[in-house]
Amino acid sequence: MSTYAVVDPYTGQTVQEFAALTDDQLEAKVARADETYRTWGRTTSPAERGALLGRVAALYAERREELARIISREMGKPVEQAGLEVDFASAIYDYYSRNAETFLSDEPVALEWGEGTAVVRRTPVGVLLGVMPWNYPYYQVARFAAPNLMAGNTIVLKHAAQCPESSAAMEQIFLDAGLPAGAYENLYATYAQVDRLIADPRIQGVSVTGSEGVGAHVAEIAGRNLKKVVLELGGNDPFIVLSTDDLDATVEAALGVRFYDNAGQMCCGAKRFVVIDSLYDEFVEKMTGALAELTPGDPSKAETALGPLSSVGAAEFLEDQVNRVVAGGAKVLAGGSRDGAAYAPTVLADIDRANDAAREELFGPVASLYRVSSEAEAVSVANDSPFGLGSYVFTTDQAQAQRVAAALDAGMVFVNIVGAEEPGLPFGGTKRSGFGRELGPFAVDEFVNRKLIRIGG
Repeated sequence: MSTYAVVDPYTGQTVQEFAALTDDQLEAKVARADETYRTWGRTTSPAERGALLGRVAALYAERREELARIISREMGKPVEQAGLEVDFASAIYDYYSRNAETFLSDEPVALEWGEGTAVVRRTPVGVLLGVMPWNYPYYQVARFAAPNLMAGNTIVLKHAAQCPESSAAMEQIFLDAGLPAGAYENLYATYAQVDRLIADPRIQGVSVTGSEGVGAHVAEIAGRNLKKVVLELGGNDPFIVLSTDDLDATVEAALGVRFYDNAGQMCCGAKRFVVIDSLYDEFVEKMTGALAELTPGDPSKAETALGPLSSVGAAEFLEDQVNRVVAGGAKVLAGGSRDGAAYAPTVLADIDRANDAAREELFGPVASLYRVSSEAEAVSVANDSPFGLGSYVFTTDQAQAQRVAAALDAGMVFVNIVGAEEPGLPFGGTKRSGFGRELGPFAVDEFVNRKLIRIGG
């Protein structure tokens, strides 16, 4: 039986199975990607590649409803949220379509010695391997594929085993948009095949979004084979509340970035809520009160705000984590129960900072609360994590906002705002959240040859 299957997490029904690639089939796909690179990367112009990405963006928009239904079945995302994800993916392809010529134009370098000119030209490097997760099936792929196809690289992509239908739909979109076969190859590959592929000399770089374990494993193989990697490995993002002139709005922002999007299964979603003592009790009361009205429902229905987790296994894993946090002395203020793949919105408090389970990424609708007495203590709690992906700061003091933002060990800081990601802003982290950047002009430099061309006077 193939490990690639659509299993509806809400019903538990296996909808469809997909055959894994044989070694010969995998070889044919990689060979095609390598051959296509010779023309796609070396003979097409940035304007031509940008125009094709514009067509990709249009097809995402045209197929919005179909694409949304696919991932709702695959990983339980409420269909309205799934549609918004399709919109974001479309916007990313459109962004790189519009900026292709600008991002790939020669960059002059001022000379201090001698006459003539010097420029840096960004040229493609070849076939890139992507290993992508299930929580944002279209958006995660767009972050990796769009800038690299624009640059002239070709892509082979192993998606999560529970996303075979969406991964096939994406490959078809690229073909329908007019990209040549081999520009983007969908791989129903095993992990053993991926390991061998990383070492393949035709693969010039690897991008992974996933767990620490997967990232470390891939980086180890890539390092032995001198391959560059970009790693986005999740986080345990703090949401710091120091002052506010509208606590209801602040709590609503907290709920949105923890519970209302993808059942909390987002790497850059707030997970630890660090609240100043004077606001803590009221913050807790408002958060738990709102969650009393929020229950998991059918993700295929437009009115559903909270769906199940991506699988029964994911819910069981989260349940075990929460139980271990509680065993370490934490209190459950709301939720804490599981029903199949559904996990009730949960609030934990009185957490010992030395609790090992609490230092893990809780990937689901669970908020961990920390009471602090000062700005310095808030920063200390926020930074007391092996992760450093995103962070959120709410304060009415702009000088304080700047101080805290500068002090946080994170790749991204959002001040008095949530849900503010967009195609032009860099995405990535530090510490065990990984390294490298996606989106914006910053993503373009990850997998290109910044070639110096120096011409004498």
